[in-house]
Amino acid sequence: MADRRAFLTDGFAPVNCHSCGTGVLVRKNSEKHTSIQWTSDPAVSCPVYAELVAEGGNTALMDTCARLSDSIAAAVASGEISVGSTEREDGT
Repeated sequence: MADRRAFLTDGFAPVNCHSCGTGVLVRKNSEKHTSIQWTSDPAVSCPVYAELVAEGGNTALMDTCARLSDSIAAAVASGEISVGSTEREDGT
């Protein structure tokens, strides 16, 4: 149970989209692997997702918002998010 909780919470950092302000939690396991936890319903808080839903689309089939991806990349570039930093507080 502790491993599951750690997997779902450790190493995440808050990031706000520079375009719409939507806040998410992000963990970069590697340059190519990004975990995103939405803290709100993306179809309500993100205009890109909202548009998709308004057109009859399914947010589960969308990779992610390109604007949010750009904001995450900027957070990595500025050092706000570390890549590969998934070590738990207990050092494991």
